[in-house]
Amino acid sequence: MLKTKVAIQVTSSGTLPEDTVMLGDAYVKLWKIPVGQHVQLKFGAFRQSLKIIPSSKLDGLRISPTLAEKMGLPPSNRTQLRFSYRSGIISVGPLIGVLVSRDYPGTPDKPFGAITMFCKELVEACKAQGAFVYFFTPDQLTGSASSIEGWIYAGGWRQQPMPAPDVVNNRLTSRKQENSPDVQQFFGELKRLHATAVFNEKFLDKTEVFDALQKDAELHRYLPESYLLRNYATFKKMCERYGHVFLKPARGSLGKGIIRVSHLEGESYQALHATSTGSKKVVYPTLPKLYASISAKMKTARYQIQQGLHLIEIQKRPVDFRALVQKNAAGKWMITSIVARTAGSQQFVSNLARGGSLSTVSAAVAKCNMNNSVSRLDSAKRLRLAALQVAQGIDTHIPAHFGELGIDLALDTGGKVWLLEVNSKPSKNDNTPLTEGKIRPSVKMMIQYARHLSGF
Repeated sequence: MLKTKVAIQVTSSGTLPEDTVMLGDAYVKLWKIPVGQHVQLKFGAFRQSLKIIPSSKLDGLRISPTLAEKMGLPPSNRTQLRFSYRSGIISVGPLIGVLVSRDYPGTPDKPFGAITMFCKELVEACKAQGAFVYFFTPDQLTGSASSIEGWIYAGGWRQQPMPAPDVVNNRLTSRKQENSPDVQQFFGELKRLHATAVFNEKFLDKTEVFDALQKDAELHRYLPESYLLRNYATFKKMCERYGHVFLKPARGSLGKGIIRVSHLEGESYQALHATSTGSKKVVYPTLPKLYASISAKMKTARYQIQQGLHLIEIQKRPVDFRALVQKNAAGKWMITSIVARTAGSQQFVSNLARGGSLSTVSAAVAKCNMNNSVSRLDSAKRLRLAALQVAQGIDTHIPAHFGELGIDLALDTGGKVWLLEVNSKPSKNDNTPLTEGKIRPSVKMMIQYARHLSGF
C-alpha cells in the first residue's frame, strides 16, 4: 500500500471529463498505476470508476468540478493519496466524520455553539495533515448511511451532502441520543457496509468501569473498594469500614449528584451534597435515617458507593488529576496531557465546572500536604504509568472502541495512586484551553489516530 501527500486541483468546467483524472507522472510510475485502464477512486464511501492520465507537468491530482461536487470534496491545499495495486483503488482521505449533539443552522458563523471553535481547530488540523473533516448530528441521520448532510468549512460554514466517512469520532454528549435506534443503526450500517471505524462509540459508567478493571490483577492497586449500591447492608458495611465514603451517580459527570457521607460522633452521620454553588451539609442522628433520606435518589438513578480516600490537599482543598490519554499514529496509548485540579472554595469536588482550578502536577505536589517526601519526587511518573495501565485495561476488558479517555486519578497523603473514574467523552477545554489559531497536541493526535485507523 503506497501513500503520499499531494495537491488536488479542480479544473475549470469542461476541460476534463468526469470519468478521467490527471495524476503527476512521477506518482503513476512510482505506484505502477495502469494507464488507460479503469481504476476505482475512493473518498469515504464514494466510489467512481475512472481513467488516470499521467502528466509530466503536474505534481498532484487534477479532477473535474463535476466529479469534485459528486464526491463532496471540500477545498484543500494538499491531501493524502493512497493506491493499492492489488485492488486497483486510488483513495483520497482520510475522510473523518465528527458526530456532535446539536447544531444551530440559524447562526451559521457559530453552528455548533460553544464547541464551534474546537470544530474549526479540527478543520485546521486536518488541513495540516492532509485529511478532511465534516460534522453532523443525529438529526442528519434520516436516510442512507452512505450519504450524510454534513457541515464543512470552506471560508465559512456550510452544509452539503457528504459520503459516509472512513472514521467517525463520536462526540455525542447525551446518552439518550447515543442509545437512540437511529444512532445505533447508523453505527452498525457504517461498520457493515463501509468498514468505517467508530471510536469513543459509547459512554462509560462507573460501575461498568470498576467491575471490568477488577478482572485485571495489575490494576487492583489503583482501585478503591467500590460497589453498585443496591441495599442498606452494602451501605452500612462501607460506612462502618471507612471514616467516609462517596456516593456517585453511576452515569454522572461534572461532579453532579456526588454525596460524601462521614461518621461524626456516636451514631450520627453527615451527608455533604455537591451543588453548583457550594456544598450542602445535612446531619442525621443515625445511619438508617441518612439512608432513608437518600434512597429516593436511588429509585431514579443508580449510585456507586466508593471508599473514601484521604486525598492530598492545598489549603484544605482536595486535589486530583486529569490525564488525557489518546491513541497515537501507531494505535498505541500515550499521555497527551496531565494536570492537577484543585477544588474551589466550599467544594469537595475538583471539576472546573464547579470552580476548580488547574495547575501542573509538580506545582500541586510541591504545595500539598503529602507525608511521604520520597513519593513526591516520582508522583508524576507514577500517575502517568497508572493512566496508561488503566487505558489498556479499558481496552482489554470493555468491548468497545476507544481512541481517547479522560482518566481521573488521585494521590492520598501517603503518596499512593488511586483511580477515581474514567470518562470516554473528555472535554477539549479542560486540560488545555483553546487559543485562536493554535492547534493543540490533543487535536493533532486525534487526526493521527484517524489516519492510522483508515490506513492513511
